[in-house]
Amino acid sequence: MRQEVRTADGRVLMTERRGDPDGKPVFLLHGTPGSRLGPAPRGMVLYQRRTQLIAYDRPGYGGSDRHRGRTVADVAGDVATIADALGLDTFTVAGRSGGAPGALACAALLPDRVTRTAALVPLAPRDAEDLDWFAGMAASNVREYTTASDDPEELAARLIPRADGIRRDPGRLLDELRRELTDNDRMIVSDAGLRAMLLRNYREGLRTSAWGWIDDALAFSGPWGFDPADIRCPVLLWHGELDVFSPVGHSRWLARRIPGATTSIDPAAAHFAALRALPDVLTWLLRDLPTPPLDTRQPA
Repeated sequence: MRQEVRTADGRVLMTERRGDPDGKPVFLLHGTPGSRLGPAPRGMVLYQRRTQLIAYDRPGYGGSDRHRGRTVADVAGDVATIADALGLDTFTVAGRSGGAPGALACAALLPDRVTRTAALVPLAPRDAEDLDWFAGMAASNVREYTTASDDPEELAARLIPRADGIRRDPGRLLDELRRELTDNDRMIVSDAGLRAMLLRNYREGLRTSAWGWIDDALAFSGPWGFDPADIRCPVLLWHGELDVFSPVGHSRWLARRIPGATTSIDPAAAHFAALRALPDVLTWLLRDLPTPPLDTRQPA
């Protein structure tokens, strides 16, 4: 079910719920670039687990208005606004790739509402101490994040025409990345069903502009607005050892920083393997959460 949610400052956040509308709520935060239509467990899986999955377009993507100058911390405010609109007091949050920093923001800044958080192939803060932030990172991402820090106008000048081309042919993005993909990633994105879902996700994310993509890069490259060390709820960090887009060192740094974090590192996996890990991550998120009672009333 699709729904527009309006923030206190008047922005629209395009939101979508899948699965059991009375089930346990899980927010799933999409990657970069991406949209609410990104890869997710199938509806049947969600119903079997009595789960409702809530996704939304981050500002500037898809049907959501841009939030100029947003930080990673601002994700928590948008998620809280959506949860209020849906009548949800508490919930779990999962974020993949570009959505992972926002999932950690929710854990840190909404301690009374977020019960568990999972961050799949996350980035660490750009100012993380004792972390070589670019170590093991693909050249394309090094170039993008360096430009975001040094020359935001140049970043926009690069990404706007690139996004225009991907909007017309979303397969271009995977084609551009292909030379940097590991064998593991190539195998995963060659699956016809998954590839179709990714292309639909990219097309929707860049449908109106490139600003979601640009503002993500700027947010990741600037101060996040919170310290992961402040997180107190259970956190799962999942990473593929071979990831070149968000290197595994970022999860290892976060694991040292977040009290009690659980870390799962797959030595044979890379970046897109996080998509296949989602069902198991969902199981972890829902562990020990009460299940809403079944409606046993008989029809009249």
